[in-house]
Amino acid sequence: MISPADVMVVVLMGGLGTRLKEFTKECPKSLVEVCGKPFFDYQLDLLTAWGFKKFVFLIGYKADMIEDYYGNGSDRGISIQYSYDGEKLLGTGGAVRRALDLLEDDFLLLYGDSFMDIDYAQTLYRYQKGKASGARALMTVLRNNNRFDKSNVVMNGNDLILYDKKNPTAEMEYIDYGVCMYERSLFEGFSKDEAFDIADIQHDLSVKGQMTAQIVTKRFYEIGSPASLAEFTQYAKHRFCESHPAVFVDRDGVINSIVWNDDTEQLDSPMKVEQFEFLPGALEAIRTFKEKGYYVFVITNQPGAAKGKTDLATLYDINTYMIDSLSQKGADIDDLFMCPHYPKELPQTKEKFLIRECDCRKPKPGLIYRAMRKYNIDLSKSFMIGDSCTDIIAGNTVGIPTIFIGDLKCDLCKKLGDIMPTFIAKDLTDASNNV
Repeated sequence: MISPADVMVVVLMGGLGTRLKEFTKECPKSLVEVCGKPFFDYQLDLLTAWGFKKFVFLIGYKADMIEDYYGNGSDRGISIQYSYDGEKLLGTGGAVRRALDLLEDDFLLLYGDSFMDIDYAQTLYRYQKGKASGARALMTVLRNNNRFDKSNVVMNGNDLILYDKKNPTAEMEYIDYGVCMYERSLFEGFSKDEAFDIADIQHDLSVKGQMTAQIVTKRFYEIGSPASLAEFTQYAKHRFCESHPAVFVDRDGVINSIVWNDDTEQLDSPMKVEQFEFLPGALEAIRTFKEKGYYVFVITNQPGAAKGKTDLATLYDINTYMIDSLSQKGADIDDLFMCPHYPKELPQTKEKFLIRECDCRKPKPGLIYRAMRKYNIDLSKSFMIGDSCTDIIAGNTVGIPTIFIGDLKCDLCKKLGDIMPTFIAKDLTDASNNV
């Protein structure tokens, strides 16, 4: 499995920002100030938190300001190289082709005027898995239904059937989200000064069945207009400048039912999307938390793939199904943090990269700390909620009150020792009504 540290990130930053004239007279779009710092800093902070270290910035308008501000990246512990637009505008594809000598065999591509908060580990995993099946690129897609712009992608389940931004059809429920991965070889056939749009490559790959997809669930933000800049400014103020309490909620047995697994002949987490079923009252409880001003973060151990019971793609699919289903019913969660690891390899283990000691598998608090790095959280008013001793120990380690869901049986008390939950609730509804 490739790691973010090994992957080059290419950022398109050459736009003129004509719709932002009052903001871009003195600086490029990526440096427009939002809540006290340049816009692209928010995206770069996300990427470096995921572990990306190698960047190529494709710059044009007021390029010197971008290079002066970011330099070679050493003060951030990363490496930044630059490719410069010429006098002739070459389009998105031409800008990438101009930088060809700097690019590695596979690279992540995104836009310097967009904020895209997704699971980048999943992006790398799905790209690598897609390449093993003949794909040459990956596109992240969002179920859009023409909300943020005109939808341009046809999906069949998890398969990308068609991308075409020029000829929209009624079947297009999804939109290109703005994060893609490519083989460098896709750009080698173009001349250095040839103008073309990356959308042409994307369309061609989709028709040939060589474009794999990652379905994402969080909306994107961009600053292409004064209205969208104002929208992101409001979002950034709420998320990064203001402190809010959070509930960290375990998944299986709290949000959804534990199910019978015929293969292992025991009760287990759902290993297929069709096995996932919400517990009574879970959706309403999440809505209640949100109405009370809490962030809702799902914090879940999911070692099924590491144990060979399923694959990692299916675990991602189950989470996507849950988040999407909740959103459609007005019960949005703010983020999900999953540990897919297991410390011991089993005979049936196939995805062996998942076998390792980690800091994210509960009772270790790594997933909670990951949420704390991404969001401005008021820990003094936050809670950890779960139905296992591992949830209670993780919450206590971080120093937040804990709520145990279910009956606190004697065998569980022995595992907890001197660490006990702050409260006991019969279910998530009970917990939501009493925080």
